[in-house]
Amino acid sequence: MEQSMLNSQAGCLGTVKYQKLLFQESGSEEEEEEEEEEEEDETTSVLFPDSGPERLLQVNPAQSRLKTWAWIPPALLLLGLSFYLAARQLQSRWASDQDQEMSSPKIQNLEHHTSGHHHSPGMYPNGVVISESVTCSILGRDLLLDGGNVVDAGVATALCLALVHPHETGLGAVFWGLFHNSSSNQTMALTPGPVQALAPGLGTPGALPALHLLHRNLGHLPWPRLLVATIALAQDGFSIDKALAEVLAEWDAAGQATGLCPLLCHPNGTVLGQGTHVTNLGFAAVLHRAAQAPKTDDQFLSALLHPLAEDLHLQEPLQGIMPTLEPALQFALPQGLLFTTPSPTAGELLLKILNNTLKAEGLTSDPCPRFLAAAQDAYARVTPAAPIGSILAAMDNKGSMLLLASSLNSTFGSRWLSPSTGIFLNDFMGDSQTATWACPALLCCGPEGDVLALATSGGSPAPLAMAKTLLSYLTLQQPLPDAVTQPQLQIQLGSNGVPHSCRKTPPKTGTPNTEALLLVTTHADHVRATGVPASCYPSRGH
Repeated sequence: MEQSMLNSQAGCLGTVKYQKLLFQESGSEEEEEEEEEEEEDETTSVLFPDSGPERLLQVNPAQSRLKTWAWIPPALLLLGLSFYLAARQLQSRWASDQDQEMSSPKIQNLEHHTSGHHHSPGMYPNGVVISESVTCSILGRDLLLDGGNVVDAGVATALCLALVHPHETGLGAVFWGLFHNSSSNQTMALTPGPVQALAPGLGTPGALPALHLLHRNLGHLPWPRLLVATIALAQDGFSIDKALAEVLAEWDAAGQATGLCPLLCHPNGTVLGQGTHVTNLGFAAVLHRAAQAPKTDDQFLSALLHPLAEDLHLQEPLQGIMPTLEPALQFALPQGLLFTTPSPTAGELLLKILNNTLKAEGLTSDPCPRFLAAAQDAYARVTPAAPIGSILAAMDNKGSMLLLASSLNSTFGSRWLSPSTGIFLNDFMGDSQTATWACPALLCCGPEGDVLALATSGGSPAPLAMAKTLLSYLTLQQPLPDAVTQPQLQIQLGSNGVPHSCRKTPPKTGTPNTEALLLVTTHADHVRATGVPASCYPSRGH
């Protein structure tokens, strides 16, 4: 049921409007038919005050013919109206089907019409969700439509991604986040607890405790409401998208797909391709237990750890270290305050690069020399790593925002598929290895009153991608969307993982960004979402 609802809404809000319009039109047709019936009854009572059969036999044939001809024009009018309404219904259904294909920028440009004006692709008047999956972005958008806030939308989107993108994230992943409340101007960071080993190479899952903590403290809708759509997707099935299909094909070609079966394989052992329908009943069962779990964190975590313990044949009950919400790191700039997440993310690394680049007075028009020196100093003190991760954002037009980053550390994490839960566990091992290069950041509360949020995922170039985008915007005054897609500052890593070169490119000739990035901003009571590459980060809003 929920899956069919999602499919019917897969394009944009136009589907909902069409449905409402059809309902009103249907009602109008019924009212008109009732009015016609009332008129007919009234006319009959005038012509035939006596209703007995003997009175009917006394009717003059000429009068009868006149009466028959008198009814022909109204009948033709009703027939024409019926054809018109039927055509409108077919047109609306066709438009609803077309909405499901609204993934290209050209078609998305038709999506947002309000009071006679339209919005450019990625711009919405009320709120937006952007993620790596069209299905999940729509699911999060629908939570906003149902009265949820950005935390509700972001958490629901993250749960959806955990199902449809198990190569990057999942219920077995570790989560970090950044939340900004525009009403109170408070910015909080979600920080996971240290990952503990359930078995060699298998790290404690952190998704459910982290997402539940966010919702319990900051959400609005009931917790089960956030899970119901993903439970339905897991039970009824979802289609493998291009991103997952490409990874599966690569692993199959390399002969590494054995651990992905049976969930992501055909009965003969070959991996599933794009568009294949997949169900994950174990995943659905975990979320169903989580929806009914007590609201204390330790009991809540057991909804996932208990079946894992049975899969691993462990005698003692498993326990995890709970995530926390704490004040975000901040860095003062002329444009406002820059917030980011603390250790074990690369937030401190990002702030150190920006601070060492911007702190000197009389910054020249080419910040490259200082940027390179600051990056080399910062990277010389860290251990290179390249975890795989997933990012998403939800924002409303007042500037409240949730950024979430998650990681299994490696593609498919441990590559061990839990039979009872249908999830892959992460392969983070030890406190020192739970760091991630993802470092979501937020710039807010400046003179313009606008809010911008930026996130990236991936390996060691991630903090540099954030830094060069922010510096291109802050020091070179490059328009923000351009600074995301084609920053004027370019910096490269050497073979040892340390930055070795930097250059400034002329405006409009910069090299396209090769790192995955997403940007959400508020301006003039609207929100805008930009993803790089655009095809990998579909946004949906209202």
